[in-house]
Amino acid sequence: MLRDHDLPEKRLLTSRTGLVLLGFLVIAGALLLTEHRAHVLGVLVWLLPFGCLLMHLFLHGGRGGHGNHRNERRPF
Repeated sequence: MLRDHDLPEKRLLTSRTGLVLLGFLVIAGALLLTEHRAHVLGVLVWLLPFGCLLMHLFLHGGRGGHGNHRNERRPF
């Protein structure tokens, strides 16, 4: 009786199907990047201001904001 560890391992990237899938994904990614480069670069301009705003809002939550810099322990 054959067990699972007795069977040869099938690896996706070394099989014919895996190589075809990998080639398709590389070609599709290259085409998407070249065709939509203007859209991607247009969004990257706004990433810094909105990223800073979101980090400012969410990272001050655990420390009490700007005005409370005392070393008191909070109950929660």
